Amino acid sequence: MNNKERNFDDQVEGRNAVLELLESGKDINKIFVARGEKHGSINKIIAIAKERKIIIVEKDKRQMDQMAQNENYQGVIAIVPPFEYCEIDDILSVAKERGEEPFVLILDSIEDPHNLGSIIRTAETAGVHGIIIPKHRAACVNSTVNKVSAGAVQHMKIARVTNITYAMNELKDKGMWICGTDISTTKYYYEQDYKGSIGIVIGNEGKGMSDKVKKNCDFLVKIPMKGKVTSLNASVSAGIVIYEAVKQRI
Repeated sequence: MNNKERNFDDQVEGRNAVLELLESGKDINKIFVARGEKHGSINKIIAIAKERKIIIVEKDKRQMDQMAQNENYQGVIAIVPPFEYCEIDDILSVAKERGEEPFVLILDSIEDPHNLGSIIRTAETAGVHGIIIPKHRAACVNSTVNKVSAGAVQHMKIARVTNITYAMNELKDKGMWICGTDISTTKYYYEQDYKGSIGIVIGNEGKGMSDKVKKNCDFLVKIPMKGKVTSLNASVSAGIVIYEAVKQRI
């Protein structure tokens, strides 16, 4: 297996993602910069890294290409400690600190890291307090997710749990309503009330929510489909429902 096929949980690539990482104040072990790339935002990255006393290493392009997971790494790679997942209580604490009713996203086996990154980016901009993902048969937070999220993972609480239905029940025990997204239900997403303490479940890209997860939802909603294609990309579906909730909760 070559470098291109491996998943790195400790690598952040691309200028915007590395800048976001630097500005977040998170730990960075080392930053690699392609030799001859000292222009534009790379200079800003180097300046902040020097200020924070982070080791900067120059490598030639061939070596950088071998290290990179993404082709468009823009001449900069940051090596960081593995992503630090949180507990569900940490997510609820964010809501409490903001003086808001909890607003949580639950992802039932999202497998594509690009989808996960897009969902995290949308959730962060929408003020979601945290995201719950499963440990098995699902994408984890890696360099691709970080890059696609435009660095939003640095500002989002993400809990990684063994069992999604147990996590849902834990949230329900704490007074949260759980809303699932399912094409076969009758209620449209804009007909649902999201103003209280709410968890929104987004299912797997191909199979949707598992039967067990679906049964544990308090209610189900769907997005109208007018065209010949009867499904939306998971990140698009998430964005539509999340922003309906935002509209109601303002």
